[in-house]
Amino acid sequence: MIMKKELNEQFIIDLSKKKNEPNWMLEFRLKSYEKFKELSNPTFGPKIELDFDNITYYRGTEEKITNDWKKVNCSIRNSFDELGVIDAEKKYLGGVTNQYESEVVYHNQSLADEGIIFTSTDDALQKYPELFKQYFNHLVNYAENKYTALNGAVWSGGSFIYIPKGVKVDRPLQSYFRIETESLGQFERTIIIVDEGADLSYIEGCTAKEYSVTSLHAGVVEIFIKKNAHCRYSTIQNWSTDVYNLVTKRAIVDDYGLMEWVDGNIGSKITMKYPSCILKGEGATGNSISIAYAKEGQALDAGAKMIHLAPNTKSNIVSKSIAEKGGISNYRGLTKIAKNAINSKASIKCDTILLDDISRSDTYPTNILGNNSSVLEHEATISKVSAEKMFYLTSKGLSEDTAKELLIMGFISDFKKELPMEYAVELNRLLKEN
Repeated sequence: MIMKKELNEQFIIDLSKKKNEPNWMLEFRLKSYEKFKELSNPTFGPKIELDFDNITYYRGTEEKITNDWKKVNCSIRNSFDELGVIDAEKKYLGGVTNQYESEVVYHNQSLADEGIIFTSTDDALQKYPELFKQYFNHLVNYAENKYTALNGAVWSGGSFIYIPKGVKVDRPLQSYFRIETESLGQFERTIIIVDEGADLSYIEGCTAKEYSVTSLHAGVVEIFIKKNAHCRYSTIQNWSTDVYNLVTKRAIVDDYGLMEWVDGNIGSKITMKYPSCILKGEGATGNSISIAYAKEGQALDAGAKMIHLAPNTKSNIVSKSIAEKGGISNYRGLTKIAKNAINSKASIKCDTILLDDISRSDTYPTNILGNNSSVLEHEATISKVSAEKMFYLTSKGLSEDTAKELLIMGFISDFKKELPMEYAVELNRLLKEN
């Protein structure tokens, strides 16, 4: 089912009606739409040139979500099979949600039932309305920017996860988002709650077919880490080079909780993404390690944000940027240690490698230290591929391309260590093909 492209109040009313949503959600969507019309594009980062009148805001299916791949439309099933998603589910995942275009088409959970909720966000609104409303739009406000407002107006799909107190999920949960329609907008909404003492590893994959016209991905992620809880959120994004990837991801961490972002950005035309941690509780920790690899026609503006609000909090940002063939790969980040966040520590390390003379990388840090008992450190390096190293490797019989590949793999080794084995292998393949 493809709904008309024109975005207006009637479109939103029709979308909400199709999803059988409560009145409060329709009101939220309409309020978000009004804010979307008011707001302008960001004044920083890459230039965004989107024709909002030429985007399909919803493309769904009349089929119900299933946990049997045999019941999934053959062409959709083949798409996920070719991506290795079906095989990965069998080997090492505890549960999967696969979204095709605007709707989740397949969901399965093999974990023992310990009170874990893992479902689509649309389904959670229907089945767990009180829990849903308690957390929806409470961390990422619809009015923050033009694209959070657009997401609020037309969101569809995404994952909703609740891990009960003390439950340790021993295998990762995964969601995979796929775009195959030209000029499509994908606007998933993901909400994750990791209760006290619980532990979760979550993996997100994103791909799209290549078209000559622009597509848009504007997702929103809200993560709530309770006392002594832990969440690791790993992303491998391989959008095609006609996709604008404009997302907002944020976590809030209570006492002695730990949030880890592992963020890989390989594709897209433009990416603006800054996974964030609000360290609200004493002793809370936020970590972010990321890579961004930009080639011809790509501008990747990525980084992280760490906001220290409580005493004895810690954060660590490691950003790896690679650019070649005229690509632009920038780091943009914010680290703030508030006045009351005494005895806190923050570390930022940005490393960049340029593979030619026409590519570019810049660092745009904002670092704010609000008290005298805390420490904030920032280190940045930029280098070109060493001619000496290239000569040494090629003198040993390696081709120039193979030598360059080895140098890149060494440069991102810290990032690869943080990925599950299967995803590290997949990252190697993507870097070779990209």
